[in-house]
Parts: sequence; structure tokens; C-alpha cells
Amino acid sequence: MIRGKDVALSALVVGSAAVAGYVLRSGRSSTTTARSKADLGARVVTDVPADATVIDASSRSLHDIPGAKKAIRRAIRNDASEEWEHVTIERDGAWSIVDAIRGSLPYHEGRRGGYNGVYVWYDGQVVVLDAIGWARLETPMQ
Repeated sequence: MIRGKDVALSALVVGSAAVAGYVLRSGRSSTTTARSKADLGARVVTDVPADATVIDASSRSLHDIPGAKKAIRRAIRNDASEEWEHVTIERDGAWSIVDAIRGSLPYHEGRRGGYNGVYVWYDGQVVVLDAIGWARLETPMQ
């Protein structure tokens, strides 16, 4: 037969664990903000589409995009002509990087050939830069 004291002790332990779990979860969701990611990819190209505009790497608009120069330098350094070199930006508003590349720079839609992206002249070579983004919610929706 279970004694009342044993039941009370078990209830106290289970209740304490539930309260601790609630406090930890609510504390985490109030301090964690929802963040988004953007992935910038760059690769060296030898064929530039006739209708693509090639900008210089010193362009102010390109300089204002976080991670763009890093992706371009990485593509040149690794001679990335077969695969994309990637840089991932994870911060609040990272999705806006995708919009900036496609909106503030001469973005080429590769419908007639060539890659989608911004063609950039850097260190004697042409690199195509593109970005994809995705939203990631770190806080639960309730």
C-alpha cells in the first residue's frame, strides 16, 4: 500500500520538474529572436552572356552587401569554376541580402544561357555572384 507521504513526495518531484521545464522554455523563447539566413554563392566563369552587365568589384553597391566580397575572393582563391563557393550569413534581416543582390545590382536572369546572378570583374577574372535566402524561425509560434 502506498503511503500518502510517498504520493505527496512523488507529486512534488513531478510538479517541480514541470515548473522548471516551463521556466527554462519560456526564458529561452523570450531571449532568442527569430533569425533568417542567406547563402551567397560565387563561381568563376569564362563565358559571360552577351546581355549580362559586368560590374567592377570596387562597386559601392557590391561593397554594401555583407559577405559578397568574401564569397568572390573565395571563388577566385579556390578557382571555383565547377562548383559554387558559399558564404552563409545568419542574422536578423539576412533575407534582405537576397533582395539587395537582385535589386540594387545588375542581376542577370540566365534565361538564354549563363548563370543567374551578378557578374563581377575581380582580379582579372569574372565571377558570378548569387544569393538564396530562407527563413528560419527559432522561436515557437504560439
